[in-house]
Amino acid sequence: MIRKKILTVIITALFNLSIFAQQNFVQYVNPFIGTGGHGHTYPGATLPHGMVQLSPDTRLEGWDGCGGYHYSDSFIYGFTHTHLSGTGVSDYGDILLMPMNGRPSADNKVYGSAFSHTNEMASPGYYSVLLKDDNIRAEFTATERTGFHHYTFPSADRGNIILDLKHRDEVIESSLFIEDSITVSGLRRSKAWATDQYVYFVMKFSKPITGYGIWERDSLLPGQTKKSEHSKNLKAYFQFDLSRSKDVYVKLAISPVSIEGARRNMEAEIPAWDFFAVKTGAEKKWDTELSKIEVESSDKNKLSIFYTALYHTAIVPNINMDVDGQYRGRDNKIHTADGFTYYSVFSLWDTYRAAHPLYTIIDQARTLDYIKTFLIQYQQGGRLPVWELASCETDCMIGYHSIPVMVDAYAKGIKDFDTELALEAMKKSATWDHLGLPAYIRNGVLEVDDESESVSKTLEYAYDDWCIALFAGMTGHKADQLEYIKRAQYYKNILDTKTGFMRARKNGDWLNPFDPREVNNNFTEANSWQYSFYMPQDIGGYLNLTGGIKKLEQKLDKLFTAPSQTTGRDQSDITGLIGQYAHGNEPSHHIIYLYDYTSKPYKTQELVHKVMTEMYKNEPDGLIGNEDCGQMSAWYVLSALGFYPVTPGSNNYMIGSPLFPLAQINLENGKFFIINAPGVSDKNIYIQSSLLSTTASLQPKKWDLPYVQHTDIANGGLVTFMMGDKPSKTFLKQQAIPTITDKIAGMSIVMNPVINGAGIPFKNSKQVSITSPQKNTNIYYSMDGTEPSVKSIKYTKPLIIDRSVTLKTIAINEKGLKSFVTTSNYKKIQHQWTVQYNSKYEQQYNGGGPDGLIDGIRGTTDWHKGNWQGFQKTDMDLLIDLKKTKTVSRILATFLQDTRAWIVMPKEIMIEISTDGKDFKQLYTGKEFLNIENTEPQIMEIEPGFVPVKTRFIRINAIQYGKLPNWHLGAGGDTHIFVDEIQIK
Repeated sequence: MIRKKILTVIITALFNLSIFAQQNFVQYVNPFIGTGGHGHTYPGATLPHGMVQLSPDTRLEGWDGCGGYHYSDSFIYGFTHTHLSGTGVSDYGDILLMPMNGRPSADNKVYGSAFSHTNEMASPGYYSVLLKDDNIRAEFTATERTGFHHYTFPSADRGNIILDLKHRDEVIESSLFIEDSITVSGLRRSKAWATDQYVYFVMKFSKPITGYGIWERDSLLPGQTKKSEHSKNLKAYFQFDLSRSKDVYVKLAISPVSIEGARRNMEAEIPAWDFFAVKTGAEKKWDTELSKIEVESSDKNKLSIFYTALYHTAIVPNINMDVDGQYRGRDNKIHTADGFTYYSVFSLWDTYRAAHPLYTIIDQARTLDYIKTFLIQYQQGGRLPVWELASCETDCMIGYHSIPVMVDAYAKGIKDFDTELALEAMKKSATWDHLGLPAYIRNGVLEVDDESESVSKTLEYAYDDWCIALFAGMTGHKADQLEYIKRAQYYKNILDTKTGFMRARKNGDWLNPFDPREVNNNFTEANSWQYSFYMPQDIGGYLNLTGGIKKLEQKLDKLFTAPSQTTGRDQSDITGLIGQYAHGNEPSHHIIYLYDYTSKPYKTQELVHKVMTEMYKNEPDGLIGNEDCGQMSAWYVLSALGFYPVTPGSNNYMIGSPLFPLAQINLENGKFFIINAPGVSDKNIYIQSSLLSTTASLQPKKWDLPYVQHTDIANGGLVTFMMGDKPSKTFLKQQAIPTITDKIAGMSIVMNPVINGAGIPFKNSKQVSITSPQKNTNIYYSMDGTEPSVKSIKYTKPLIIDRSVTLKTIAINEKGLKSFVTTSNYKKIQHQWTVQYNSKYEQQYNGGGPDGLIDGIRGTTDWHKGNWQGFQKTDMDLLIDLKKTKTVSRILATFLQDTRAWIVMPKEIMIEISTDGKDFKQLYTGKEFLNIENTEPQIMEIEPGFVPVKTRFIRINAIQYGKLPNWHLGAGGDTHIFVDEIQIK
């Protein structure tokens, strides 16, 4: 057990020797944490940031199969060499091997095997399991690029090993070569989340192959052949003589470059056949990696949770180059890395928040390699990574969050990269025609009709833009700094200062009706509650707009005490709810620490402790949400140490509540940073006072600020937190609040005016008003198509709109600074028809409200923009009243199918007509419109042919398809009917 030191001894030893005795950190790691629930981790053998992740595959599809393994399963299909850790989308699972007895089979249900957790074991760099069906013991270890298998067969004289190159995702091409009696090589090139992934491999057996066969499209090729090329469905079996030894060892190396690259990887990393030596080497590498942070606790569960979390942060990103430095670039060409290691698997929307800031503390060398990888990908692929996988851009998630990773590192002294190239790449990411950026730049905000997830994208673009401004300022580019500091404030244009919520805008107005709990397509995996605190770059500006620190405290209180039930769309990522705070997904992760900005840090301390002790457990279902490539675990690691980076790019880490009485960060420069929290316990969670010692002075000084700075950590130091069981009234200087709000320097923008009552269609006339939340501004408008200016009409009172028109308005302050133009388009409906709904449409898919189906505004295949009416768990049943009997010659109803989004054409559509609303006559019935397996988003117009008829009422009934089929990712879920414009002539 780690020995405690009294404070004076700690200070004396601080810059000399570690206060911790050497210990085995591997013993505390439980790789099964996160393999249950929705953690999406895997338990297999890998090394820190290794290219190989050799692990069992127990699940072939579905959201909880993203990591290939789920703890609730009891059948193993085989062992593959690549896996993703905690993602929300499936990929990898390359190069499957599986031992079996008896007659070889290409059927995974035959060569696969049942297993039990009682005969399963995992530790860093090692995994083993007993395969029940054939009583075969399988063990695995790994180096960075090579997996090492050990199979112990039972008493039979022959055993088989199956190779399946078809397993998992769609194969573009594959090849297989039997080079000699112990060597097999080949390629698996596949398409899934990564659209063009290359995995070359070489494998060697410890004993000669005595028989083999190759299946192509599950049929054995006639005769004995040693190669098969350019197939999309290759499998093989290899047979071995077990009469003298029941053990078969396999070494399998992979490469993104070539077979020869894989061969060199194996020769460099596992030249011999000593399985135990490789396993021991893996454990030593993991012990070194985990020793970067040492913590003390008598609670073994806490140690397991902490070191498993640290382990998960070190699994990704992954090396993606061969031992000779060759790698496949974003241009799909082969390059050689010059002075850096090329990495892959950058889940940046998740990891920029805490994982990468953690790496700036404990892994600065790799952080520099990540940045150099970003920049080389920009040079070779024309853009910085967003969510890069296997040198392919998946374009998953939002923002351009490689930028805060680079800026945060630079601000913290990691500067050995080309800053001119970096700024060029940053500006390219922020200005190209992609994901709504042109509208964001043109209007200072994204509205619903500009882009899906408009609120989240506006907010996250603004934060990334602040990072560009910060970097431009640090590197001497004043003009860029001023331009992007303005863009960093665009978050203000979706901030409803009256309610304090970030809200979607449509047609110049706030989107109504509004429910902050509603999960809809205006937010990314979240709702307004969870995104209304996302302004980390300008907390000071936010406080000024919303009423100060007391208002922020009250708003946070309401967040954490609100009912936990969300409304709108089911979103499996939203888990770990405290009120409307959702710890299971990333947008909420910083919010707990915002109480530090309110002079009530004890509320942060309470909530941080609650999350650490209730939402992280030493069991398979021990993560409250997806691991997300280390982010979920990085939050825990940093919070357990007692601090968290609310604003990456800033040097401040906001203080929470340390979990351990003693912790030490072992820095790459040979120094230590020690967190001393004597008396901390499950009751003593409140900081009473703190002392800070630095390299400049060993004399402790009182530290009553709610943050520590990166320099305090990086230069070595000691912070001591005196803990108690009641909140402290003195731990925080009130006057310190403004100094930590990361106020935006430079020109403050004028916020866009809001046109209230700006729904597009109207009947007769409508009244609209124009407002601005800022004082000392005047509002001007035009309705003749011209751009408004001080020469336009000054707004003084509500406007009456009685015709189709475009209203444009601008706010100008007393200094002459202008907002962007807010535009509303109005369309006067020429009829008085009404729609009566006999079934309820979904609020988040309201298509513009009750008149949305007869307003003349048509939806597109991008249904996220909100112009479709959706029905789920109910059929669509509506009645259109033309208000008087008319001769009708045409009825056209428009539907959408997007199977991947659960939107499916109705099973049956019926149209009836009536002159009195009581007696109806069937006009049309139709079935079997589009096959549900047709996954291309497409619009289908239903137009029955009929002789002109007199009618007043038209009833349209559409029957739901029902439950999604088993092959669908949402199998068992309820389909949606999406309908839009109904045209009647």
